[in-house]
Amino acid sequence: MRMGLAIAMLLCPLACSVPAFAQSKVNIEQSFADSLTALPKEELVVSGGFYVPAYSSVAMSQGKLRVDFSVTLSVHNASETQALVVKRIGYFDTSGKQVESYLKAPVALKPLATVSIFIPTDDVRGGTGANFLVDWAATSEIAEPAVEALMVGGVANAHYAFISQGRPTRTVGKK
Repeated sequence: MRMGLAIAMLLCPLACSVPAFAQSKVNIEQSFADSLTALPKEELVVSGGFYVPAYSSVAMSQGKLRVDFSVTLSVHNASETQALVVKRIGYFDTSGKQVESYLKAPVALKPLATVSIFIPTDDVRGGTGANFLVDWAATSEIAEPAVEALMVGGVANAHYAFISQGRPTRTVGKK
């Protein structure tokens, strides 16, 4: 028992120092199989989208210091009764260029289920103005999904965590 504990204590710093890789290599269908269901056969008559600001890097100390954050995007089906079809999860950088597309094809979330995307601290491709676009649809009236990003990071002994809520993408202006 002590030998196992000693080995674990020795290996823990190594595990923490291995750089994480962007989740684009992860298959959402496999990683979240328990959250997914078959795509509905009925026509998708309701749809929407979210713009989610994300901050993989933030300037601090009057712009003299850059702090990098991990980002976790979560897409929650807020309906208790019906599936939510997620059609797109795109990650964009400060200049608006798409960095990653996380879905090869639409997926359907079970009622009250969630899928998430993780971007590690060392993946700073998004920059200070990173964002996600999430498109969704349903077969009938449905509770609007909850989409948000959680940023976690730190510098020295200070640690920071904050949430950015998704904003529905709606066309505004004259009809």
